[in-house]
Amino acid sequence: MTDGRSGDRDEEFSLFVAERWPTLVRAARLIGCSASEAEDLVQSALVKCYVSWARVSRAVERDAYVYRLLLNTHRSGLRRRSSRETPTDLSRTAIAVAVDERTYLQTSVEAALGRLGAPARQIVVLRYYLDLSERQTAEILDIPAGTVKSRLSRALSQLSDDPALEGLPGWSPR
Repeated sequence: MTDGRSGDRDEEFSLFVAERWPTLVRAARLIGCSASEAEDLVQSALVKCYVSWARVSRAVERDAYVYRLLLNTHRSGLRRRSSRETPTDLSRTAIAVAVDERTYLQTSVEAALGRLGAPARQIVVLRYYLDLSERQTAEILDIPAGTVKSRLSRALSQLSDDPALEGLPGWSPR
């Protein structure tokens, strides 16, 4: 038998997960995870959220808190990865034949992001995919706002020269 508060907590968490799951999985894909790794990463991060849901739900910027947890979970997973395992090479995806324009666009963006270093890729995903401010991005990554600006500038410069993005609809370098 559960009390009303536990049920409310579970319901609130379930609603949060249902609403945020697609965005979190897509963010995990964009920071360099394969489809199955992205789902595993999000699930692991959400388990941590559930355990500390009282703290998460009181956070002023709940989404930023969860994004930070997602990135920290990703980093710790990379540190534990066995030397026998190799990360998914997103550039291989670019070779696949695109079925439609959306798939082609997605594949091109993932390939270009895959050529960025992890810190730059994380900043681009936080700022442009998750639409966070420079301040929020800096807080999540625990770096100064100036570092966010400089890394973002270098990442955008690198992306503007990436051949995978050349000619894509809506893409205007620099």
